[in-house]
Amino acid sequence: MAARVIHAGKRSDADHWLKQAENDLEFARLGLREEFFAQACFWAQQCAEKAVKGIGRLVGDRAVLENSVAHLVDRHAERAPGLSDLMDESRLFDRYYRTTRYPGDSPGPVPFRAFSRKQATTAIEAAERFLELADRQVRGADG
Repeated sequence: MAARVIHAGKRSDADHWLKQAENDLEFARLGLREEFFAQACFWAQQCAEKAVKGIGRLVGDRAVLENSVAHLVDRHAERAPGLSDLMDESRLFDRYYRTTRYPGDSPGPVPFRAFSRKQATTAIEAAERFLELADRQVRGADG
């Protein structure tokens, strides 16, 4: 793997993405506690997406329009050790981006009835893994 040069501004920008990812994860946990399972899955997806975008910012990526966690993982896996290990979880999140919010895109008549506690718990656990990896990459990076 090629050595990466990290500037303070990139680290600060990446850290902002991680802070927002942490907040999204807290909201996902709130959704789980209050039994808003579709919303918990969506906010867990948002956490994972922003965690990977934080990694991307660290290595100089300015593209932030992508919502597919799998595409983001694929884009940054070579430059972020351990990220490719989360590919299965990234595919899970890609299923949750739309189906948790829009009737007709979910497996049931309305999203809030289509998701379970188990799905929300699994999504939150996966989001935690993304955030932990991003935290090591961004906050533990050599300056």
